[in-house]
Amino acid sequence: MVPNGWNRIALEKIAEVRSGVAKGKKGLKAPIEVPYLRVANVQDGHVDLTEVKTIEIEQDKLERYSLKYGDVLMNEGGDYDKLGRGDVWLGQIEPCLHQNHVFAVRPNQDIIDSFFLAALAASNYGKTYFLSCAKRSTNLASINSTQIKEFPVLVPPLPEQKKIAQILSTWDKAINTTEQLLANSQQQKKALMQQLLTGKKRLLDKNGVRFSGEFKRYHFSDLLEIDRKSLGSKTDPNLEFDYISLSDVGTGTILGALERHIFKTSPSRARRIVSPGDILLATVRPNLQGFAKVREQHEHCIASTGFAVLTPKKGTCGDYVYHYLFGSHITGQINALVVGTNYPAINSSDVSGLCIYCPHYEEQIEIAKVLNSSDELINALQQKLEALKQEKKALMQQLLTGKRRVLVS
Repeated sequence: MVPNGWNRIALEKIAEVRSGVAKGKKGLKAPIEVPYLRVANVQDGHVDLTEVKTIEIEQDKLERYSLKYGDVLMNEGGDYDKLGRGDVWLGQIEPCLHQNHVFAVRPNQDIIDSFFLAALAASNYGKTYFLSCAKRSTNLASINSTQIKEFPVLVPPLPEQKKIAQILSTWDKAINTTEQLLANSQQQKKALMQQLLTGKKRLLDKNGVRFSGEFKRYHFSDLLEIDRKSLGSKTDPNLEFDYISLSDVGTGTILGALERHIFKTSPSRARRIVSPGDILLATVRPNLQGFAKVREQHEHCIASTGFAVLTPKKGTCGDYVYHYLFGSHITGQINALVVGTNYPAINSSDVSGLCIYCPHYEEQIEIAKVLNSSDELINALQQKLEALKQEKKALMQQLLTGKRRVLVS
């Protein structure tokens, strides 16, 4: 149902849909080299210009494929979340072309606002339409120019469009600011790790005296018990537990919703007994850094044998080891040990032999406190960012479909 005062109009009647330039044409006469945007540049809510390719094109074709300020870029293919979604070109590079897998939609600005159109294409309303049109190839999807042109655009009065776009822009600014703060915090933590975990920067002890002394080299087996406890053949077949599989662990996190199992019907990999304070180190695809701390809420969980379970010995700070796992020293060692291409992995003996440099126990604790504080800030920013995105998504659903109207002065 179209809201009062709004219209539903096919995109081709209110905008020109322009196809992009094809790459790799041979035999061009006097070609010039020009920047062009690919599917990879059309991101979620903005155009990513961190890596812009160039393409050769004949001079007389430049005008046909050049982008203009206010063009809405829409992907014809890719993963489902990005299909058809619009981003507005703000003329950061001139001239700039667009790839043949990216449509440039040039709106009639007297009828449709570019930012409103881009938001509508990115909303649930737009996604529902494009997904209904999509042709799937493996895990990718595609739409064609006819389907883009037939996109049924909801068109409120122009002042209302601009007001809606202005409101959503305020949310975009808050999201962008939080993303930048998050990126800065992650970069700062990375720099702190490089300084603190190598001894380049030393902290103060409880008496205000700066720590000193050499960082000593150890093997993991010197400081950690590895796979200390596992379920055996005598386990009660009716034992119930939450199972931590490889897919449940991301970089530094264990997902909250774990599957519940009974031992007699559980996966054969469900064997590792974990306790709070243990560290999970994924030995399958370890380059993805599926490493996480086991916390109180996971006390009675069972982990997959695809993890090495690291239990700190007396005199070893588990949080120090945990942070060290994400540093370049461990990453380099793991990369050198990985075997296999389709299922890259390391084994328990490899984990035992990993090397780590450690200061005295008291300094380990202080270093861990600093890095834990960085993690707390990063986690808070990640939660804030996710909340902002969810709130904007809900607001888009209301504003862009007319379920919630705005006042226009």
